[in-house]
Amino acid sequence: MKSDSIAFAVAGLLFGLLAGWVIGSQQAKMGPQVPTAPQTAQAPVASPTGTAAPPPLDQNQVAALTSLADRDPKNATPRVQLGNLYFDAERYEDAIKWYSEGLKLAPKDADVSTDLGICYYYTNQPDKALEQFKTSLAINPKHAKTLLNVGIVRAFGKQDLAGAQVAWQQVVDVAPNSPEAQQAKKALDSIKSAHPNLSGTPGT
Repeated sequence: MKSDSIAFAVAGLLFGLLAGWVIGSQQAKMGPQVPTAPQTAQAPVASPTGTAAPPPLDQNQVAALTSLADRDPKNATPRVQLGNLYFDAERYEDAIKWYSEGLKLAPKDADVSTDLGICYYYTNQPDKALEQFKTSLAINPKHAKTLLNVGIVRAFGKQDLAGAQVAWQQVVDVAPNSPEAQQAKKALDSIKSAHPNLSGTPGT
């Protein structure tokens, strides 16, 4: 789901803050990066429509990792890396397939679970994304990047600013010195500025 689905007044204000976030589980830096052998998906959950074309899919890496996955059906790593390659190429359905397979083999990996949730969001499934984030938080209730994503999906996918406010406040509470908390504070300030009477109670 891209920014054209957003129907509330503060969307533009928030979007300027959120569009550049790197929400994937590996990096703390701002701005997209494409590692040669990615370990987790690196993409903002709220990227704008009309951004630069995604990097081309590296078919050599796909072939090598697919071969490795076929040879070792109990190895989650090549499956997750395939998910990352497809994610970077914005082929989210393919990424979902590989992240799901990786998560079956590594069910306690909150990073992979969250990356899978981001893919659900990008394929216009915000409710499924939020359910997947619940799985991530069951694994690690203080997973800051998951909480940050919950807020973004609440705001952009569900038009639930109050719910987003709750999630972003949780980021600040659990990881106050993190880059995620810095971004959450900016979003909270924007919401409060635009909607000073909004209560932080999640919607449906």
